[in-house]
Amino acid sequence: MSIWHLILREIFHRKLNFGLGLISVVIAVTCLTGAMTLLRAHDLETDRIVAEREAETAQRMKELEDDYRKMMLKMGFNVLILPQDQNLGDLYADDFASHYMPEEYATRLANSKIVTINHLLPSLQQKLKWPEQQRTIILIGTRGEVPLLHRDMKKPLLDAVPPGTVVVGHELAQSLKLSKGDKITLLGRDFTVTTTYEERGSKDDITLWIDLKEAQDLLGKTGQINAILALECECAGDRLAQIRREISAILPDTQVIEFASQALARAEARNRAADEAEAALLAEKHNRAEMRSRQESFASILVPLVVLGAAAWLATLGIANVRSRLAEIGILRAIGVRGSQIMLLFLQKAILLGLVGGAIGYLAGVMIGASLGDVVVAENGLWAWDPALLLMALLVAPVLSVVASWIPAILATRQDPALALRES
Repeated sequence: MSIWHLILREIFHRKLNFGLGLISVVIAVTCLTGAMTLLRAHDLETDRIVAEREAETAQRMKELEDDYRKMMLKMGFNVLILPQDQNLGDLYADDFASHYMPEEYATRLANSKIVTINHLLPSLQQKLKWPEQQRTIILIGTRGEVPLLHRDMKKPLLDAVPPGTVVVGHELAQSLKLSKGDKITLLGRDFTVTTTYEERGSKDDITLWIDLKEAQDLLGKTGQINAILALECECAGDRLAQIRREISAILPDTQVIEFASQALARAEARNRAADEAEAALLAEKHNRAEMRSRQESFASILVPLVVLGAAAWLATLGIANVRSRLAEIGILRAIGVRGSQIMLLFLQKAILLGLVGGAIGYLAGVMIGASLGDVVVAENGLWAWDPALLLMALLVAPVLSVVASWIPAILATRQDPALALRES
């Protein structure tokens, strides 16, 4: 008769003992796999929540950036590059710069790899007496925007004024009754009105825009400009300082001022929103990490206690099993069965107990952990069936059972056959 046959007959004969031992193994493995499944569910749920928060943050930031970009484009240029020796007090008092720089500066900026500004527009501005109309006006000579070679072409904020034409501010057009197609004379040169602007409530209402080269000829400033207008990029942090550092490295004899406080306030609000979103995301990650830490701490106490309790219970059942089988052990020893074979009989039963209990405990632990976990990653629940966890359960449970059965097995092998038969 084989050892496995003896084991099976013994199990069938002592169902209660085997059943109680199986229950203890199942409870231990269920506790272990359930805790591991809960932790895995928590990690998956954390990944899902963080991914959702990151997606929401990215979408919100994109909306803020788009809103900021549209607002900036609507407001127009908000960076002014001037000659280094231009006095800002005179600039604000006269409404134009009285010092000049080469028109080539705009081209030099465009050919560099500057990233803090775009939409470069060189201009020549001057307040003057319009002799033909006896009006004080602001004359602005401008050309088309200078494209930045290292960036994709963007739609210009301001269209170029073709030579021989003029764009008229609202107040001048109203008072002089000018409309599209009318002819005017400016400093002895004839121009055709192409556009009259709507009221802006600024100095633009008394401004004439003409081609830059024609303005240079009229004012005697060939190849000269006194300002470069630009639109700042969406930089984080101290944007003006970044712009000044980058431009000073390319044009050291210039200065940079920034206007449009509404744009600055909106940009600062956007940056604050980004900081708040990042802080909220970090707080969410921190909270989830703390929750996992608490779960790990609880599992690190509960699981060892359950495993030790199961081992103690298995050892107690093993000792009781040895005592109830003294006659059987005595007969086996009397007919020549060695002590090592007796011990193997008990340990193989323990291995079988561990394998069956490990498999059942794994199934129970996974189902309990999956039902208690708040994960919604996969509707079919396949995420919970971890082969590595199953392998661990099928290794840990037999080891636990063998270790708990070791002392009873040793006691069985040391039984004297005559004494065992007499006591039975």
